Amino acid sequence: MNDFIARYSQQLLGVLSGFDRLVLRGNLTGLAHDTGMRGYLWASGVAWKDYAKHVEAVSQRIKQASVESIAAQGRPVQYLASGKESKEEMARAIARQDGITAGPVCAFTAVEPCLTWSVGGNRATGKLQLKKGMRKCLFIYHYWIDAVFGFMSARLQTWFPFPIYVYLNGREWLSRQMQQAGMAYQQHDNCFSWIEDFPRAQQLMDQQLETPWPAALEACVARIHPLFPALFEHYPVSYYWTSHQTEWAMDMVFRDPEQLRRLYPQLIHLGMTAFSSPDVMRFLGKKVGPSGNLRGSHSHEVISDWKVRQEGVRIKHRYGPNSIKLYDKIYAERGAVLRAELTMNAPEQFRVFRHQASQPEGKMLWLPLRAGIADLHRRAEVSQKALDRYSNALAKVDGTTTLGELAASIETRRHWHGRSVRALHPFEAGDLALLQAVNRGEFVINGLRNRDLQALLFAGASASSAEARRRSAAVSRKLRMLRAHGVLQKLPHTHRYQVTDHGRLILNTVLSAQRATSQQLTSLAA
Repeated sequence: MNDFIARYSQQLLGVLSGFDRLVLRGNLTGLAHDTGMRGYLWASGVAWKDYAKHVEAVSQRIKQASVESIAAQGRPVQYLASGKESKEEMARAIARQDGITAGPVCAFTAVEPCLTWSVGGNRATGKLQLKKGMRKCLFIYHYWIDAVFGFMSARLQTWFPFPIYVYLNGREWLSRQMQQAGMAYQQHDNCFSWIEDFPRAQQLMDQQLETPWPAALEACVARIHPLFPALFEHYPVSYYWTSHQTEWAMDMVFRDPEQLRRLYPQLIHLGMTAFSSPDVMRFLGKKVGPSGNLRGSHSHEVISDWKVRQEGVRIKHRYGPNSIKLYDKIYAERGAVLRAELTMNAPEQFRVFRHQASQPEGKMLWLPLRAGIADLHRRAEVSQKALDRYSNALAKVDGTTTLGELAASIETRRHWHGRSVRALHPFEAGDLALLQAVNRGEFVINGLRNRDLQALLFAGASASSAEARRRSAAVSRKLRMLRAHGVLQKLPHTHRYQVTDHGRLILNTVLSAQRATSQQLTSLAA
């Protein structure tokens, strides 16, 4: 039972859970160790002294074979000297420009760091030997629009041991499924603000877990690495596929976008002020004792933070390489999407009930979750359970206070310590800049000082000592005003000030509303 969904069920168009980003990695495990590489060189008749020439020749053949089919279909193949720009965005731009709706889009090549084999001398033995280390080599990126998965890509390392990464998106995949089912929907990037039949769409997403992955991924190998069968004709090896990274997302689609705009700042406030490190570990299924200590191994630091994005504000809780985050994904006319998402980079932090690999007929045990695609279904299960626990905690939010009520508490004149203090005007430029300054993330832990606000509110250094005193006095008056309205509190025995819990709620709500208004005005102007 998801308490958050139950509480806001009357305001939700629907809920959709499934994979968002999927990064699958194929490794030639037969070449991952010294013995395997020796076997390949022996079977291919390559002497130690000829290794470098062999690698260079193979790399050239792989590149030629990989891009040949792309070029033959008239699609661009481009070398990228810099990795600053997003390759995916470049590929999508090419697809839009050329009107590509199916088949290959383009290919990029780039020189990047890689883990590979080399042959070097051993001073102790005076002989040549294989060495594994970091070098740089050519990588090939293929982008295409698949009939099943939609827009996707793959990355091939052209030096031994030729790992392949395949990138796809579950929402992009779902759009193809819904098209085939004749369902209407409204899509924004990788989310849906409206779907004709949410329960049916969820059934289609559930079907993704039944995909015959080996066959689908071998088709990707044939596309990006067509030389593979000929290269290993005399030394047969095969790719072993793992889930390098998965993002499992639960989209809660609000019928009225204004309802989410009103609720979301309070969710951010709750997540940052009320969720402790033990809470985050419990969300991720860890057994935490009454004192907050973790039972068992895999102890990692817990970090919670929030970040202002172009689309809005997101809150993120990290436990080692894995994380849970919440963000308002999109506000559209027909619906607004609140997304809770679990990113899994270290599956061994979770458990699966299975046989030991060495004893397939033995007793089943709770063992660490593997990266292999065999445990992909279990990965989906633990991800959803983690998001349900997180949502249950979010259901405690007080969604009854409106923006107007919060703003009204600071938009009236106050009497504080025997003196009258003017009202704050949060949507006017001067006070808005002040609120944005005190709400900056670097002040959350240690607070802020008079000089910190001076640096943010005034341009350049003071021209004279009199100017410096004037600035200090002006900021002191602003700090006094914020304290009078309960936004700031002075830290004992220091010259620092910190935002109060009530102030954080006001700031998050008001600033989120201001950003939404600004985005709407920008959209209308465009």
